[in-house]
Amino acid sequence: MQDPRGPSGARDRFEALYLAHYLAIHRYVLRRTESPDDIADVIAETFLVAWRRLDSVPAGEATVLWLYGAARRVLANHRRGESRRTALASRLRDELAAGRGTMPAHSQAEAVHTAFATLTPAEREVLALAYWEQLTGPQIAKVLNCSSTAARLRLYRARKRLTRLLETTDEFHVISVLRGETR
Repeated sequence: MQDPRGPSGARDRFEALYLAHYLAIHRYVLRRTESPDDIADVIAETFLVAWRRLDSVPAGEATVLWLYGAARRVLANHRRGESRRTALASRLRDELAAGRGTMPAHSQAEAVHTAFATLTPAEREVLALAYWEQLTGPQIAKVLNCSSTAARLRLYRARKRLTRLLETTDEFHVISVLRGETR
């Protein structure tokens, strides 16, 4: 006879617990949440708790009550997490909207925005790292996983291309600002 606390005994006990009580836990969670994804997540997390604490799960009729308690706590944690994620998303939306509202609405800003948007994603990224994140050449190289020389070359080419795009719209001073020069 195998030791019930051994790997095979634990697996067998868990499988029996899962098969016997899955439907009850599914119904419990289904009545308390609306999203099918949330239902699956909460059920999976509940049985994960049961697996991790298998030695604490009582036998007999008390098993389902223990699982209901675990599901209740998992649901509470899930709701708190969802609440935090919703609050964070709302705050980020507000901050982004406020950031857009402070940007000048004149033609210079539109010209820079249009020119920047026409750059390749790689060019936009290297410029954003340099000007928005204020990273140095070696730091940009680490982010892009390339040599410092390659990072400087990419930055140089992206600046040059942006300059060409802006020269066609007569926005020389914007490039000076991007380069950190003052006239």
